[in-house]
Order: sequence, then C-alpha cells, then structure tokens
Amino acid sequence: MNLIKYYNKKPVKKIQVFCCDPDWIQTSDLLLRRQLLYSAELPDHPILKSSRKNKFFMFACQSNYQMDVKIEPHWKEILREEFNKPYFQQIVLHLRTERSQNKTIYPPGSQIFNAFDTTPIDKVKVVILGQDPYHGPGQAHGLCFSVQNGVAPPPSLINIFKELNEDIGVPIPNHGNLTHWAEQGVFLLNASLTVRAHEPMSHSKIGWAIFTDTVIKKISEEREHAVFLLWGKFAQEKRVLIDETKHLILRAAHPSPLSASAGFFGCKHFSKTNHYLMAHGIDPIDWRL
Repeated sequence: MNLIKYYNKKPVKKIQVFCCDPDWIQTSDLLLRRQLLYSAELPDHPILKSSRKNKFFMFACQSNYQMDVKIEPHWKEILREEFNKPYFQQIVLHLRTERSQNKTIYPPGSQIFNAFDTTPIDKVKVVILGQDPYHGPGQAHGLCFSVQNGVAPPPSLINIFKELNEDIGVPIPNHGNLTHWAEQGVFLLNASLTVRAHEPMSHSKIGWAIFTDTVIKKISEEREHAVFLLWGKFAQEKRVLIDETKHLILRAAHPSPLSASAGFFGCKHFSKTNHYLMAHGIDPIDWRL
C-alpha cells in the first residue's frame, strides 16, 4: 500500500496497541484480548515476550512515528494534525491488515485521496457529499458518484445526469468520469474513503467519518461562498458542520432510483449553484462532460 510511509522521529519507551476490529484479536486470553482492543501499554504477558512474530497483532509506537501522507500540499498542511491522531493510525492499520489478508480494497491506494489531489482546498467552490466508494471492480477512483472511463455509469449517476439535462440542458454524457467537475472546484467527497470489494459500507466505522467530518469543517472555515449539495438524509446530517452564514446549503433527496422521484428530480441544484457563485463574483461550473 503506497498511501503512507513512516519515518523515525525519536526513540520512545512507550509502545501502544491500536486496534479497531475485534476480529483481529485471535486469543482466548480474555485479559490480553481486552488490552489489545484498546490503546494501552503492553502488558507483561508471556505471549508478548516471545520473539516469534505473530501476524495477528499490529503494533504502532504512538510517539515514535509520524504519518507522511501522500496528498496535495495545501490539504496536507491543513490536515497535518489529523494524520497523527490515533484514530487515523487505526485506519491505516486496518487497511494494511485487510490487505495482508488478501482482501481487495477500493479505490487503489494511489487514488484514495484523489478528490483532495484534484481539488485543492483553495479551489473549492462546490462540495458534493457521497457515502462510500463504489464496491465493484474498476469503478471507484476517489471521487464520489464518479466512475472511471470505460465503466458504465451506475443508476444514481445516471439520475444525476438526467436532472442536469432537465435543469440546464446539458447533454447526458456517454461516460461517468466526473474529473472535469473536480478540476473546476467541485469537491467530490465520500464520507468513507475506502470500501472492501462487494461489501458496501464495510469501512464506514473504521474512523473515516471522523476524518471527513473534519474536512467538511475545514472547508467551511477556510472558504467563502461555497455551495454544499446535500443529497439524502445521510448527507444532510452533515449540515451542522457547515457555517450557513457564509455558505449556501442545497438539500434534496438522494439520486438513487429508490428516492430520486421523491425530491431529487426537479431540485435544479446545478443552476442554483451557478447563480449563487456568479452572484458572489465566482466563475460558474461548466457541468458539461
């Protein structure tokens, strides 16, 4: 996994264990199991004294290493503190453990922060919030709702294109790659940045929500006159993270076929977004793909 590398800072005596899934702990010793489930100093336990490597235990020195995350420089500076918090270390260990178990994770490591790399924070005009990446082969590439070239657009994305066509007359494209939007300042953020293959929401509780909630807060704090498109109940719960005195929040039903007819179709969010941006002297988004 090429997302993160470690570098030595200074030696420390205190070693801590970070775990975020009870399934990782393979021991019948209840005391040891409890200690491994929480951040704690390693106990004086015969299993841990052994020099034999045990693949079921993942250890990290809390103060001995810093995360060097491969991400766009401005985002890296703003999020530096988050990368060194225990919850983010847990995310990394979770992903590495699953990879060591030959589990497939989407998107590939180099694309986990694609939304950040394509849309630096000083360029953000619009935020669209998704839930988690697509979990099929070749779909996810780090931009919510978007799929890679050569992959058929999923139903929710097709409905987004239908509303876009009805709203401002943009032709429905023959692909589902939204990179052109991201390059113009549309920040396409999933609440969870990874997912196990064929298991939707499988990484929703490993810590990503803490990270992406912080990202939303940072955008609200750092930017002026951004538009937040909150589609569906899940996205709308993030409203509390946004300063509505300086940004526009537009809410609608989710574009899924199960709910699009209940308020997404006809919401006209694309034209409303551009009207708001232009009213504040900001170049509108060219929604054509």
